[in-house]
Amino acid sequence: MIPSAPFIRRPVATTLLTLAILLAGFIAFRLLPVSPLPQVDFPTISVSANLPGASPETMAATVATPLERALGRIAGVSEITSSSSQGSSRITLQFDLDRDIDGAARDVQAAINAAHALLPTGMPSNPSYRKVNPADAPIMILALTSDTLSRGQMYDAADTILGQKLAQIEGIGQVIVGGGSQPVRVELNPMQLNQYGIGLETVRNAITATNANRPKGMLEAGDRHWLVQANDQAREAKDYLPLIVSYRNNAAVRLGDLGEVKNAVVDVRNAGLVNGKSAVMLILFRQPGANIIATVDRVRAALPQLQASIPQSIHLAVTMDRSPTIRASLHEVETSLLLSIALVILVVFLFLRNGRATAIPAITVPVSLVGTFVVMYLAGFSLNNLSLMALTVATGFVVDDTIVVLENISRYLEKGLTPRQAALTGAREVGFTVLSMSISLIAVFIPILLMGGIIGRLFREFAVTLSVAIMVSLLVSLTTAPMLCSRWLKTREVSANLPEPNRLLRLSARALDAMQRGYQQSLDWALRHGPLMMLLLGLTVALNVYLYIVVPKGFFPQQDTGRLGGMIRADQSISFRAMQHKLQRFVDKVSRDPAVDQVAGFTGGGQRNTANLYVSLKPLSQRKDSAEQVIARLRKTRRVSRGPRCFCRRCRIFASAGGKVARSTSTPCRAIARRNCAAGRRACSRR
Repeated sequence: MIPSAPFIRRPVATTLLTLAILLAGFIAFRLLPVSPLPQVDFPTISVSANLPGASPETMAATVATPLERALGRIAGVSEITSSSSQGSSRITLQFDLDRDIDGAARDVQAAINAAHALLPTGMPSNPSYRKVNPADAPIMILALTSDTLSRGQMYDAADTILGQKLAQIEGIGQVIVGGGSQPVRVELNPMQLNQYGIGLETVRNAITATNANRPKGMLEAGDRHWLVQANDQAREAKDYLPLIVSYRNNAAVRLGDLGEVKNAVVDVRNAGLVNGKSAVMLILFRQPGANIIATVDRVRAALPQLQASIPQSIHLAVTMDRSPTIRASLHEVETSLLLSIALVILVVFLFLRNGRATAIPAITVPVSLVGTFVVMYLAGFSLNNLSLMALTVATGFVVDDTIVVLENISRYLEKGLTPRQAALTGAREVGFTVLSMSISLIAVFIPILLMGGIIGRLFREFAVTLSVAIMVSLLVSLTTAPMLCSRWLKTREVSANLPEPNRLLRLSARALDAMQRGYQQSLDWALRHGPLMMLLLGLTVALNVYLYIVVPKGFFPQQDTGRLGGMIRADQSISFRAMQHKLQRFVDKVSRDPAVDQVAGFTGGGQRNTANLYVSLKPLSQRKDSAEQVIARLRKTRRVSRGPRCFCRRCRIFASAGGKVARSTSTPCRAIARRNCAAGRRACSRR
C-alpha cells in the first residue's frame, strides 16, 4: 500500500486539504496570545498577618515564627521566605512545580488554623493568604499627577473612576492603585485629653455617633405626609471641628479643642514620585493567557476617554510599558523566520536550477510552519521568543522531507516515467525513510519534553512546537509534495535535453561544480593523511571543552529592555520624612541623566528605610548608551548625600520566582525573618 497514492490520484481533495491547513493556521495565528516567554505559573502562596503597634522583633518572634513552624510541615514546600516590619509579617511559600495550587491553599489554611492558638490574642484579624505568581510582572504602569490637588484627591479619582474602567478592558486581570484614600484625620493632643479627662474611646464613640445614618422621622397633617431628612453626615475636616465630644464645667468640649482635624490620607507614611512630582500610580496586570500587545493597545486607546472622565487638573500618563520590548523582540524573531524561509527556498533553487521544482518546497515549507499554529492554539501555547525560535529552527528540518521526496521522484522522471508513475513510485520508496527521519528528529527533543523544573517548563513549549512542525512537515511531504510533483514536473524538464540555461543558472552550475571539485580534493587529502586528521579531531574536541569552560554562562542572555529597577537603602533609624526627602533627591538626580525618559519612585507602605525606583530609558534610537552604560554612569553619582545608597539593575523579560521571593525579604523596613536576627538589622530567608 502506498500512503501517498490516494492524495496523488485526488489532486483537488489534496489541494483543499492543504488550503484548509493554511486557513486554520492563519486563524489560529490571530488567536494566539503574545508574550515574551511561555506562561509558567509557579505555585506560590503569600500569608500575611497584622498586629498594629508591634515592633519588627515582636512580629518575628510571636507571629512569624509560629506560622513558619506550622507552614513548614506542609508537603511539597520548596522555599519559605518571611519578612517582618512594623506591625506586619509576610510569609511567602513556594511549592514544587508539580504541586496543585488549590490543594496547597487548603493545606495552608489548615496550617494557619493549627497555629492560631500560638498567635497573640490582640491580633485584629486572623492571618490571611492569597495565591500569587511571582513571574507575572505588570504590563503597564499609569501615573496621576497634579499641580493643585493632593494625593488623597488623586487617589479617589484613580480608585473610584479609573480603576473600575481599566478593570473592564479586555485582557486586564488586576488593577492595583498605589496610595491611600482621603479620609478625615484626627490627631489628638494627649495634654488636652488629660486636661479635660477624656479618653480615646469617648472620642471614638462621639465620631462614630456623628456619622450614624439613622432615620429622622416623619410628619403627618391631614392628607399630607412629610419625611424628615437632614444632612448630618460629616464629610470634611471642617464638619468635625464643632463636634461635641463631652461636657466639662457646664461647657461643651468640642473635637477642635482636643487636637487637630485635617483632610489627609489613611497612611501618611507613603509617598510616590514621578519625574519629581507627587503621584498616584495604577499598576496593571494582564489576565492569564491574554495578549500583552493587544491589551496594551486597548489601554492606550482608552486613555483619552479616561483622561476626560477625571478632573482636568489631574494629568494621566504612562510611566512604564512592557510592550515595546516585546514588540521589538517578536519582530526580530519573525523577521528571522521569514529570512530563513527565503534563504532555504533560494538554496533549493540554486541546487535544483528548476523553477517548477523550487516552487514545491516553497509551498510545503510555509504550509508546514503555518499548520503548526493550529496545534499551538489547541495546546494553549503563545507566540513568544521560544516558540518562534522553534519555528525558525524547524525551517531547516521541514524542507528535508520535501527535498527527499522531490529528489527521488525527479530520479524516476529522468528514467522516462510519466510524472504520475514517478510520483507513485518515488513516494512509495522514500515514505518509510521520511517517516524514520522525522521520528529520529523528534526523539532528539524527548529529553527536553521530560525535563523538570523551571527550565523544563520554559523549553517544553519549544520542544513541542518543533516536534509538531516536523510532524506536520511529514504529513505535507507525503501528501501535498507528491501531488504537486505529479502535476508540475514534466519529463522533458528533468531529462538530459534541457533548454539552454540562462546566465544565472550557468554561473550557479559552475559554482556548484567548483565546490564539488574542491570537496573531492579535500576529501582525498584527508584520506591520505589519516593520523593528522585524528590529531586535528582531538585538538578540536579539546578546544571545545576549553571554550565550554571559559564561556560565561547564564539563564538568559543580557538584554537591554529599556527599563531599570533600583532600590534606595538608608539606615534603619531614618525617619519617613527624611527618607522621603532622600527619595526626592535621588529621583531628581536620575531624571537629569540624558538617557532617562521617566523616573518613578515609591517609599512607605510597610518599608521605612528603603525606596524603590522604576526608570524608563529613552528608545535606543534616541540614546547612545546601553542600559549597562547608564547603570555605570548612575553608579558614580548614586551617593547624593551621606548615608543612603542607590542600587540599579536591568529589568529582564523573565524574572524567576526565586529572585522575586528573595527580594521580598529585603524590601520591608527592618525586615526580620528569624528570631536570631540581630535587633532587626538584617533580613533572613529560610529555604
